[in-house]
Amino acid sequence: MIEVQGLSKLYGDEVAADHGVWRVESGEVFGLIGPNGAGKTTTLKILAGLINPSSGSASINGNDIVTGDIAHDLGFLPETSPLYEDMTAIEYLHFFADLYDVPETVADDRIHDTLNRLSLEKRDTVLGSLSKGMQRKVAIARALINDPPVLIFDEPASGLDPTTTEQIIQFTEDLRDDGKAILFSAHDLQQVESVCDRVALMNHGEIIVQGTIAELREEHASKQYTIQTDVPVPNSDSRDGDRFQVTVPDMDGVNRVRESAQNLDGEILDIESRESALQDIFLEVTGAVDGDSE
Repeated sequence: MIEVQGLSKLYGDEVAADHGVWRVESGEVFGLIGPNGAGKTTTLKILAGLINPSSGSASINGNDIVTGDIAHDLGFLPETSPLYEDMTAIEYLHFFADLYDVPETVADDRIHDTLNRLSLEKRDTVLGSLSKGMQRKVAIARALINDPPVLIFDEPASGLDPTTTEQIIQFTEDLRDDGKAILFSAHDLQQVESVCDRVALMNHGEIIVQGTIAELREEHASKQYTIQTDVPVPNSDSRDGDRFQVTVPDMDGVNRVRESAQNLDGEILDIESRESALQDIFLEVTGAVDGDSE
């Protein structure tokens, strides 16, 4: 579990991160998103123990991130994760297993199990010869070498092909099902929406809204109905010659279009509804276009 209470980071007079109270539960994927400069990466580095906060506190599995020992409870996957390119995947992972005092037989089973689950077959090839996707899988396996209960994934599938991305997203879901508490940050909001149980949106260093996707939709989203008719109702555009299309925001609008069509001796041919995606909610709340972490 990750628990945050009033965590903040200042650089002079500039606020890089300023959090209220939030937590990531075991068996949960919690998404942290925001525009460039929102404070996402600063937050992740503070929680990983790489940067000291200016005030407030946070804990990883009950251990304070500043005064406690979080190394064995946390697996951290940074956005960029250079590997030792002259080592093979097996050599590299055994090297980190030694750093965490994982017994060799336990490490060997854990390494092969993780690489099997990630569908990585090239285990005796030097890392410098592997594709970006394969290297990312090795970096994920490294974050899991000590079998930590808490994971922080920063852009785990950034820039990867669709097949590898899907494998990593599915693996993240499997880790959640294994009971891991996972803090997940990505600029691809479709990834976030597909894998995260709850989401927090950051802007200007602060979390401005958080909740499940359903809760965020309930509070911030809108729904649109695209209607096709066989007669030109008010505000409609011609589609394919004998079809006309109009978009309305609610069912009252749908009923008005139906009445208009009937008054013209026509009818509704099709109705498609579109509910706001996380991308739409993000733009509404922050007024920004998302990008890579700062």
